Formats: sequence, structure tokens, C-alpha cells
Amino acid sequence: MSRKLSMIRDVDKHINETVTIGCWLHNKRSSGKIQFLQLRDGSGYIQGVVVKSDVTQEVWDAAAKLTQESSLYVTGTVREDTRSKGGFELNVTGVEIIQITSDYPITPKEHGVDYLMDHRHLWIRTPRQRAILVVRAQIIRAIQQFFDERGFQLVDPPILTPSSCEGTTNLFHTKYFDEDAYLTQSGQLYMEAAAMALGRVYSFGPTFRAEKSKTRRHLIEFWMIEPEMAFVAHEENLEVQEQFVSHIVASVMKHCSKELEVLERDVTKLAQITAPFPRITYDEAVDFLKSNGHEFEWGEDFGAPHETAIAANYDRPVFITHWPTEIKAFYMKPDPNRPEVVLCADMIAPEGYGEIIGGSQRIDDPELMEERFAEHELSKEAYQWYLDLRKYGSVPHSGFGLGLERTVAWICGLDHVRETIPFPRLLYRLYP
Repeated sequence: MSRKLSMIRDVDKHINETVTIGCWLHNKRSSGKIQFLQLRDGSGYIQGVVVKSDVTQEVWDAAAKLTQESSLYVTGTVREDTRSKGGFELNVTGVEIIQITSDYPITPKEHGVDYLMDHRHLWIRTPRQRAILVVRAQIIRAIQQFFDERGFQLVDPPILTPSSCEGTTNLFHTKYFDEDAYLTQSGQLYMEAAAMALGRVYSFGPTFRAEKSKTRRHLIEFWMIEPEMAFVAHEENLEVQEQFVSHIVASVMKHCSKELEVLERDVTKLAQITAPFPRITYDEAVDFLKSNGHEFEWGEDFGAPHETAIAANYDRPVFITHWPTEIKAFYMKPDPNRPEVVLCADMIAPEGYGEIIGGSQRIDDPELMEERFAEHELSKEAYQWYLDLRKYGSVPHSGFGLGLERTVAWICGLDHVRETIPFPRLLYRLYP
């Protein structure tokens, strides 16, 4: 039967009007001759009030039968109510049950993380998990808006690749008919090719790391946003990054205030995220760590405790620039004035969330790129096409990659990255 349904998020457009909503029962309480139904439809929550004296016995009995996560069509009149969180409630006049649920696995009581992860398909229905996924969706909208408004073209790199220029240790191997293939770790090399055709481009897709890591910052499968820009050098690359992150945070604050409230996020900290961001060199970071009691040698990579210590000095993301050439990727351009470091930067989020962006100016010199391939024992056969980019019309170019899930974790203020994606893939979890 066809029916015209309203969404809970749109009830403010129907004050004093009768609407019908397709929804689920989130919770229920009764006060004698009044039943209070906490209803959700995915777009939001609203309280439905069933007054026994105002409805038929059939409607009253139907409401009484409802259990947690039962599905129904509810009809009622929208009323303003300043006491409710949403500012509105529904005076119910009709209830049509679709399905009565029994023994719903996730109850209002506390459950362990493993139990909740086993029931992730149901856990995402809860207010907190819904809020996280709404923020994630808004971040994605903000990302696309930022690049679309600045003339970037969206390009989709392949997920199956013939090899990796950074080794195969952390790659997922598969067979591509009679050849070996791997799930992508990054679309960057392909985006460099796209930038030579389209100028400014970005990709937005899944990436895979076969890392046996169980930290709160790591997922096996995650999403990356990877812009690449022709005729852009290191300094402009940093400016784009700080404008990009500032735009994302501002967009979430504007459109997701209710969700941030559900998450109990301290929005005063987010309000400080405006460009420009502070910058320190790798050298300065090393000196800072040593002066604060960390044992650290120049040339080592930073771990989570180091990043957290550095970030604690700033109220917004901080760039760490000019890292040692030896510990960074082969394609990063050396500083012409100091070849032992490269023109790169990692952006470290505040509040202990670690690196959210890594980027650099890329090598554009054909001879130097050939040397790098030899030094790193990389397969010229597999990536001759990448060397061709320096052979035919090479130009200065730069790019970066932002990890979506870490960004969601930071903006939402989450303890673990597993809640940032609907169905996380973790070291020992492939279900559901």
C-alpha cells in the first residue's frame, strides 16, 4: 500500500499538522493512561505521546505491544515542545505495527566491546553510533565540497595493483588470473598521472594495510582522500591542507551540532581549528622531545607517544616538516638546500589523535627518480608508466593523503577508531 511518509528531521515544517512516519521503537515508558514512545527513523528521534482517552482501544493496545526495535507506522499531530531535546513531539492518533521484535540483543544495559562488535549490524542503531556515522557523512560532504569548489576533478584509481613501490610486506596478495596482484595501499601514484592530465585532482576510496596492529589508531581497511596538484610546490601544498582541515571542522560544527552534543564533544576545542596551523621542523621536534625526557635519535620515526607529546603544545593541528630522506617514501623531493631532508610534512591532530595527513612535494627530476628506483630496488617493469611521468612533460607537483577514519575519531572525540566506520576490519575481526 502506497503512503506518503514524513521524516522526523522535517517535523519542524509540519507544526500542528498530521503526519505519518515509518519508524522503529527505540524505547518506551508508560505512566498509567499515557504511553511515551521514543521513536527513530534514521533521520532523527522524536517522542510519540499516546493518551488513552484520545485514541481507540485498538491504537492503545497496539502501542502497548511495541517492544524495543519493533517497526511501525505512526500517525500523529506535530506539536512544539521546548522540554524535549528535539523541540517537538508527536501526539499519536494511529499505530500500525509492521513487526514486533522479541529478545533484541542490545539492551540499554552495558555490553562488552566484543559483544557489541559481534552485533555491529545492530549496534549502529544506537544514538551514539548513529551520531558518529552522521558526522562521518558530513565530513565526506565537506571534503567533496572543498575540492569541487576549487576546481579539482574526482578521479578513481584502481583497487587492484600489480605491485607496490614501497614493498609488499603490508600488502594483501591475491591472484589476478595468472598474475600476482595486491589490494591498494594508496592511489597516489595513479593520481600523479591524473594530475598531469587534469591539473588538480583527488581520489576518495578504500585502501588496505596488512599490518598486524591492534592500536586504537589502526584499521586494516580504511578510506583515504588523496589530492594531487600540478605546478604546486611544498609551501602551497601546506596551505591547501590547513584550509582543507579547517573547512571540514567548520562544516561539521555547522551541520552536526546535535550529533556533537550526543557525543559530548567539547566543541570549544573544535572552534579553535582555523588556519594557519603552527609548523615545526623535524629537527625542532627532535630537540623538543629530547628536552622533555624522551630518548630519541635523529633519523628515527616518531611513535604515538612522541606525536602526542608534540601535539600537547598546540590547540590546533601542527605540521612537522622536513623529515629525514632515509625514513620517508622514495618519491618525496629532497630540499635543494639540504638534500638529507625532504619537502614533506605530517599533520598531527591535537588531543592525542596522531597523524591525520601526510604529504610532500614529489620528485620531478627524471634522473633522480631513476636513482631512487635503483636505491630502493623497485621494479621498473611494474612501474615504467610512473617513470614516464618524469620523462614526458615533468612539472613540479605536490599532494597529500588524509585518513578519513582518524579524522572522524578526532572530530568526534572517540577513544578508538573502530567506531568511525560502519563495519570495521580489524586484525582479528572480519565479521559481520
